[in-house]
Amino acid sequence: MLMIDDISFAIDGRPLFAGASARIPTGHKVGLVGRNGSGKTTLFRLIRGELALEGGAITLPSQARIGGVAQEVPSSSTSLLDTVLEADTERARLIAEADTASAPERIAEIQMRLADIDAWSAEGRASAILKGLGFDTDAQARPCSDFSGGWRMRVALAGVLFARPDLLLLDEPTNYLDLEGALWLETYLARYPHTVIIISHDRGLLNRAVDHILHLEDRKLSLYTGGYDSFARIRAEQRAVLAAEAAKVATQRAHMQKFVDRFRAKASKAKQAQSRLKMLEKLQPITPPSETARHVFTFPEPEELSPPILRLEDVAVGYGGPPVLRKLNLRIDQDDRIALLGRNGEGKSTLSKLLAGKLEGKGTLTRAAKLRVGYFAQHQVDELELDETPLQHLQRARPLEAQPRLRARLAGFGLMAEQAETVVARLSGGQKARLSLLLATLDAPHLLILDEPTNHLDMESREALVEALSAYSGAVVLVSHDMHLLSLVADRLWLVSNGRVTPYEDDLESYRVLLLAGETKPAREKPKPAAKRISRDDIAVLRSELRKAEARVEKLEAMRDKLAAKLADPALYEDDRAGDLQVWQAKYAEVMDGLDRAEALWIKAQEALDAAQSETVSQS
Repeated sequence: MLMIDDISFAIDGRPLFAGASARIPTGHKVGLVGRNGSGKTTLFRLIRGELALEGGAITLPSQARIGGVAQEVPSSSTSLLDTVLEADTERARLIAEADTASAPERIAEIQMRLADIDAWSAEGRASAILKGLGFDTDAQARPCSDFSGGWRMRVALAGVLFARPDLLLLDEPTNYLDLEGALWLETYLARYPHTVIIISHDRGLLNRAVDHILHLEDRKLSLYTGGYDSFARIRAEQRAVLAAEAAKVATQRAHMQKFVDRFRAKASKAKQAQSRLKMLEKLQPITPPSETARHVFTFPEPEELSPPILRLEDVAVGYGGPPVLRKLNLRIDQDDRIALLGRNGEGKSTLSKLLAGKLEGKGTLTRAAKLRVGYFAQHQVDELELDETPLQHLQRARPLEAQPRLRARLAGFGLMAEQAETVVARLSGGQKARLSLLLATLDAPHLLILDEPTNHLDMESREALVEALSAYSGAVVLVSHDMHLLSLVADRLWLVSNGRVTPYEDDLESYRVLLLAGETKPAREKPKPAAKRISRDDIAVLRSELRKAEARVEKLEAMRDKLAAKLADPALYEDDRAGDLQVWQAKYAEVMDGLDRAEALWIKAQEALDAAQSETVSQS
């Protein structure tokens, strides 16, 4: 159990926790929610011991392992699979020690612990996690240096999931995932065998992957049973009750105060007035709970164009080589709300760039004469000028516009006077995203293309974005891992699959079910890849794997022989040694189980080498 007892902590004199307490039983899946800046990430740092409490205590079971996602996996020549395997430091240490251990007792202990942590299936588990997060078998063999920072964040997430700590702390884990990865993570976390605490603004994740909500408000912690929707309903009911009680008490106070003010000076009523005054002192005012901050987005309205505003006929698009998408025959009208579905790497972002005019395609692409397109992608948030203020960004985009008008535009996206004068480097991720959205919609576009717009937006900002998009009179094309946003905004679904874009006739829930089942409806069958030519390097790698498998079997056979010799000792079977006998028999059983697994891997390696050598002969 994680126990948070009466903790206090402040940053720069601003208290974040004051007498906060919570009890989280082992195995619970908990969503940590609260306003931006309330201290959620700080609580994670306090749990990990990175910050010192000013009061109170945070306790965990002894030897409990705490895990969280590193800022980023370093760029290195290590393969993705090996990087993830190395994340389980205990497994790596035990395997290294197994190569040097000589004492039979220690050898048996190592093998028992390796069996306990399921070390023999490690590569399979690591590979499955990487696959779920969007890395196919070929990608898993590539070095980390081949991937961008966002993709390496996925590797970091894969590493901590593989290590399976007793307490898993995840801070916005879906920010670098697509819809498929986010849905996979939901399912994985729901089955995770230990305690999980997630900071997230993804409503779907908080409804499907957690069973409790830990709410941080007014420097206190409150634990609620159920997912986010259940929590929101309870909070709304609590607010209504307290607001009604506060109004009732305020009315009573006003009535008593009026009596006191009127009759205090009259001798005949002085006694009653004094009585009311005492009652007034005892009747403490009730402060109603603060309402959630109201966030808004104000999109400028474009003029209406004749349909269609954009048409593609037999269009192909790529990046200089074979086309990523081909035979595109699509139409967009100004009242369309389109969500792009499809697995990672199928071409959703490529289509977005084509529609936005960021990529040139081959074929017939017809745009309305006065069409204006707004384009928002997550990378644009990172391309803002860090040493400039939001106001300076707008002044550069609108040099002839008066400053009061520019400030009004910023306020329409929730960037008030203080944020308008703050350099971008000091803004929060959500504030940067708001600025990027403002810049994308500055020209009142007829077509707004949003590629993962909700990353770094809090729950209230996401709801405000839904309202703004619903009221917007232009067309919208959405790519997002936030199914809540897609379900409320999109009325048309396009599936990007196998180089084609086709209408998806079912609903989002059906698509979610298909993804979790490991399939989507393809536009057409994928052509079978040409057989890979076996090289000398491939043969060398397979021989190396075979040698490792043989060495592993030999090592375990040596352990088996030592344990067999121990079990052959007659003294071990004396009446007063029954306990020792059971221990050594258990150790022997563990080693034999490991030997069976090692022999299976050896056979598999031999078969792979034989098949490769046969293929080499047929190719020559």
